Amino acid sequence: MKPSIMKKSVLFVAILLTSFYIHSQNITAKLIDKKSKTPIPYATIKTGEFSGVISNEEGYFSLNSEDIQNKTVTISCLGYQNKELSIAAIEALNFIIPLETAINQLSEVYISNKRPNVDSIIARVNAKLDENYDINLKTYNIFYRSTDYAKFKSLDFDIEKASRVKSKNIKKANKSLDSLSRHIRSSNIIHFSDFKGELSSLDKDSSKLVVNKATKLFDHKNDFSIESVQEKAQTMALKYIDTMKTYKVKSGLFKVEDSLSLRNEDFKEKMKNEYNVYDLKNKTGSLLRKSMFVDDSFLKSILNPKLYDYTFEDVGYDNGDLTYIVSYKPRRSKAKFTGKLFISDENYAVTKVDYKYYGSRYGKKVNLKLLLGVKFIENVSEGMYIYEKNSDNKYQPKYIKRIKGAYFYVSRGLKLIENSREKNKVGFDFKIEGDNRNKEELLFTDVKNITLNDFALIKQEKVVPFTLLKAFEKSTWENEEILEPLEEMKRFGSGE
Repeated sequence: MKPSIMKKSVLFVAILLTSFYIHSQNITAKLIDKKSKTPIPYATIKTGEFSGVISNEEGYFSLNSEDIQNKTVTISCLGYQNKELSIAAIEALNFIIPLETAINQLSEVYISNKRPNVDSIIARVNAKLDENYDINLKTYNIFYRSTDYAKFKSLDFDIEKASRVKSKNIKKANKSLDSLSRHIRSSNIIHFSDFKGELSSLDKDSSKLVVNKATKLFDHKNDFSIESVQEKAQTMALKYIDTMKTYKVKSGLFKVEDSLSLRNEDFKEKMKNEYNVYDLKNKTGSLLRKSMFVDDSFLKSILNPKLYDYTFEDVGYDNGDLTYIVSYKPRRSKAKFTGKLFISDENYAVTKVDYKYYGSRYGKKVNLKLLLGVKFIENVSEGMYIYEKNSDNKYQPKYIKRIKGAYFYVSRGLKLIENSREKNKVGFDFKIEGDNRNKEELLFTDVKNITLNDFALIKQEKVVPFTLLKAFEKSTWENEEILEPLEEMKRFGSGE
């Protein structure tokens, strides 16, 4: 290509991109460390006194430029200097925003050379919990994203015998089942569920949810639930028998379940594009409740000196406030987590919590491998809570991330009994082993106080429709305050 033609092509692309950013209501920018150029995750981008978003794990965030066209946004992150920028200034930086580290001058803060006493810090945190946190009678504007992953280590299916079925058909069925197994094990098994709405809290035990918009990024061919994999295998096996008949399913020590049919109309009910709002409310309400330092809660247990040991690590600056950084690890065997607490020097509020399982500790465990062919170990539990102060000088959650993962093993022999006078039988064995992981993220974009009457008037629907997407579409959530998708989500359905 000639130099002149190349320059024109580059210029055309630059003009096109600039035109897109200026005329699109949404702008997407990236935060980086000024010195190292590395992305800065989980920084707060405030669009109002008590509203805004955060940067994702890769440092990206999106804003609706029309909502803040004549305003500035304030960017803050622990360890970095605050930055105020207009939309025009962000555009002038080509949507790459460098942040400078905040200088840690501990000697200017403390007259003595003694390090802060960590036990005293934790005691003050506990003493001020009721003063610093409250979720009673609040309505939160929220954005929720759930990401599910699965990886199969082994996946074996086999038809042992079938009444009145030719042996060549059994061979064909087993060959198809082997092909299904290879396909599932080689697939990139992941799907995403998003929704936006208002979560209203009466107290720590009662909440209501109104969903305004919902999507699901999902490929039915890659549905990885154990129930779905079992159903796919059964469906494939029975294709070689008689698709016009129905069967009872009997599994080991379990009772006969509902009839299994291969006719398409019997699957229509399962394919409705609806979320159960009660289930969504339970998920988001649980995350909100777990963010509070109430009795018997996970976070309250972390602040129990009888269960955990604490170490003073450092100090930093968060939005201009001095913040203590305290690490913790189990003191007793019943304590399972390790991580860091970020504590404001001003009022001893915990502004951020990181946690994960300590060493080889784990959660729930079920081992009935010999008796029922089932084994389950919850081996991943990690996440973070980030808080910010509201108009009442109380701390509310800004962002919650929770990742749960488990090893699973299921080995089961099924007997499919034909619903007929002959009651022909099909003997079917399957074994599934692998790991699954679920990541939940809850972003709070705004919060307001409500009255008891306001809460009573809120109507929670039973179901809400969602838009089913087979590939990522950027336009789906444009002009919305959401958590910017990661690259793995943007690539979904692209064939990469």
